[in-house]
Amino acid sequence: MKRVAALYLPNWPIDRLRQAERTAAPPERRGTVDAAPLAAAAATERLNACSVPREAGFRPGARWARAERAKEIDALPAHQRPRMRELGRRSEAAEHPFKAAHAENGRGGAHPPVSPLRKATLPLVTSHRVGTRTLVATACPAARALGIVPGMALTSARAQLPGLEVHPADPQGDAEALRRLAVLAARRWSPLVARAGEHGLFLDLTGVAHLFGGEEAMARRILRLLTRRGYAARIAVADTAGAAWALVTRMPEPVLLCPPGAHRTAIAALPPEALRIASTAVELLRRLGVDRIGTLAAMPRAPLVRRFGRGLAERLDQALGLAPEPLDPIIPQEHILAGHRFAEPVLSAEGIAFWLGQLVPELANALAQAGLGARRIEFVAERIDGVPQRIRIGLARASRDPAHLVRLLARRIEEIEPGFGIDSITLHVRRAEPLGPSSFSDRLDAEDSVPDLAPLVDTLATRIGAAHMWRMRAVESDVPERSAAHGPVLDPPAPPVERRRIDDVRQLDTGAALPPWHARWPRPTRLLHRPEQVDDVLALLPDQPPRRFTWRGETHRIVRADGPERIHGEWWKRLSEVHATRDYYRVEDEQGRRYWLFRRGDGERAVSGDMRWYLHGVFG
Repeated sequence: MKRVAALYLPNWPIDRLRQAERTAAPPERRGTVDAAPLAAAAATERLNACSVPREAGFRPGARWARAERAKEIDALPAHQRPRMRELGRRSEAAEHPFKAAHAENGRGGAHPPVSPLRKATLPLVTSHRVGTRTLVATACPAARALGIVPGMALTSARAQLPGLEVHPADPQGDAEALRRLAVLAARRWSPLVARAGEHGLFLDLTGVAHLFGGEEAMARRILRLLTRRGYAARIAVADTAGAAWALVTRMPEPVLLCPPGAHRTAIAALPPEALRIASTAVELLRRLGVDRIGTLAAMPRAPLVRRFGRGLAERLDQALGLAPEPLDPIIPQEHILAGHRFAEPVLSAEGIAFWLGQLVPELANALAQAGLGARRIEFVAERIDGVPQRIRIGLARASRDPAHLVRLLARRIEEIEPGFGIDSITLHVRRAEPLGPSSFSDRLDAEDSVPDLAPLVDTLATRIGAAHMWRMRAVESDVPERSAAHGPVLDPPAPPVERRRIDDVRQLDTGAALPPWHARWPRPTRLLHRPEQVDDVLALLPDQPPRRFTWRGETHRIVRADGPERIHGEWWKRLSEVHATRDYYRVEDEQGRRYWLFRRGDGERAVSGDMRWYLHGVFG
């Protein structure tokens, strides 16, 4: 007989947030014990301890002696009391009077850390926008106990509970995490696992439960695993998926086993909304006075279909077992590979290259069937002595072109040490991405068509490494070293329309229309990795260019100069740059070499900089 288990995760989004907070928290030291019992024991020992030693005799530092001496000193006038150093005491600075208020207002130091156990009990909700309104998407049990339910306006929830913790809803992340859990369930517990809405899974236990000691033992084992991970869950097992879901969502028991053939009686007293029907149908049934599934099941089907449509009757028959309910299984993705084992060991590079030409098309066909493109491939050659030889290649863009993959792998065959012979070779796809059909340009003679640089990038990466390849991209910043950054090689450049717009604006007489981050002065083609300080600078303050400077031990005499170009610090990003100023100059020495120098400071105010000179770039 078919048996289906419904796994219900009522607080799935909230539990995911709690799990992320616990993962982000710093781990505790291993081997530590709970400090509370030790502190209580130490306090008890101090209270019960006697200040007088076990052996008889007077001890000057006894507790009772110190107490009597303290009373005598307190009775003396202030000018007759001994010094604190003579009493063995010390003075400590008092705490800052505004420190506590400063921290409470969120302007000072960090708040004291909240323990994970206490944080798990704090009210927490997730919010999402519906049109122009922000509503509560999900609420934790503590928030629901205080009257905050999903669908409530977030402003009303905050007014009802000022200390409410709100996080943005992540339905895509919740769905992806639930899919990963389904894949885990398909690999560990049941070969057929299907989604059951947003907060649940269906597991087909037919012929599987006896491997785990029965249905109850299997259900409790699943609950223990989820509880250790911090997820609240309930499980119900019945003959049909609809009955199992109705029981698990409406019954409070963590594990509920419906005997075979008793699912109709078990769900007869449950409300109709447990059948996974539309909310409009639930409201209409409530208005008609139908508040139990048993009452609904006794009604003829034809009037129900005419009044509510086929959805209600179909869900009812599926829960009662009168109609089949096929489950759409979640199949774990299989590892894509292609390999071959040799009858005799291979010792030559030609033999390895030949079999690469045979296996790469096979791997490309497997990728095409899966609709994927390889981003990282590992070639493993198993030697007779058990020492594997590995070659790893990465691709800048997902590809399954056999000729391109063979060229990349064949260039690195020389790195393989066959030893006494290679017994087998295997190609593993370590990383893959979806790869669909790509469209070409409408015109074959289009002049603005961009060539595909991915094959060239892959070829260069196999020789010099992917870490040595990048593309510069513009960053919105006035500071020269921050106005450009490294980016992926295949990132598209700025669109031609944007470039034409900037060129048109540049032709205007006034520079007011230029973007604030657009450079109005010529910049050098090469900037130093870090500005280098120059010495022996001869220049008149505040705005005169330098006449002489020494850089890397060589003295340069300036014959031409242009400037200054004043650049202020980004005070809206860094408070330390509120008054920071740089004056840049383009200079040319006697030998015709041009440099880009700047003075840190405006030449008048000391707060703007220390007036030192730096060389930042070289022209040409």
